Amino acid sequence: MASRSFSSGNTAWRVQQSSSRPRSSGSPARITQYHGLEGDDFRHPLDQQNTRLLRVVPGLDMITRGLLGPVAEQVLLLENIATSVLVGHDQLPSLHKILKEAAGILQMDVPDLYVRQSPVPNAYTLAIAGRKPFIVATTALLDLLTLAEVQAVIAHELGHLKCDHGIWLTIANVLASGTISLPIISGVVEESFMRWLRAAELTCDRAAMLVAQDHKIVISALMKLAGGSPGLASELNIDAFLRQARSYDEATASPLGWYLRNAQTRALSHPLPVMRAREVDRWADGPQYKALIAKNSMQRPPLSLNAKQKSSTAFMKDSSSS
Repeated sequence: MASRSFSSGNTAWRVQQSSSRPRSSGSPARITQYHGLEGDDFRHPLDQQNTRLLRVVPGLDMITRGLLGPVAEQVLLLENIATSVLVGHDQLPSLHKILKEAAGILQMDVPDLYVRQSPVPNAYTLAIAGRKPFIVATTALLDLLTLAEVQAVIAHELGHLKCDHGIWLTIANVLASGTISLPIISGVVEESFMRWLRAAELTCDRAAMLVAQDHKIVISALMKLAGGSPGLASELNIDAFLRQARSYDEATASPLGWYLRNAQTRALSHPLPVMRAREVDRWADGPQYKALIAKNSMQRPPLSLNAKQKSSTAFMKDSSSS
């Protein structure tokens, strides 16, 4: 892996400058938790379909669990402990804060988060049987995105855990990265894993949307990962990127275009960025997302005792002054 100088000062400055989320007085309050949220509440239909297809492969679960035995698990774990920085309340606290917030919104346990030196903006999740799952984010990702966009990426990774992508996700990530050779898995099964992983990514973009609660944040992150530059970030245009997505749909509408699109995506671990942006935009305007927002907007947590006392005190002061 190529080494690169990491300017902690610049990253900290970017985090502080982008940490606030101003909202107009007419904007709805941000949802702080989705009560009773389950993975199936936002799972993409292609994820459901490809999960069913993988489950009918005879002995697949046994094979994958056998392949990621104690040695392989230890390799993956030590790889991150030895070459990354573990985020905590006293280590990169701004990242720890948005990780905890995102996990709380999605109603799930907080996994570990590692930051790894890399010139490639990326994040991934590893869920190893019997161990606490962890997320890895690269320094290039942190340099490229705002704090709100980084949280959307973290929420995307949390989506994998919320939807119990688990051991299949780890196998798919290993296959995609080439970290460990898995010769037992045939080309047909590997292609099925990649197809499932692409579908799972669409589900997790929805998890990012549930946390960000602003489709522009999620699409902006996707756009920057497709062709962003820290120096030119202010010139990127989300609407233009969505028009680009629509032009891709038009260009692949013919039988030949459909075939070329499938050939283009077959070996990829993630859907094409323009397709992901289009899916996020559609879901943000669709009934499933709006229903989740409406349901949880009505379920405000009750006031704490201190809040009730403050409210009562303020009322008494107002009454005495009138």
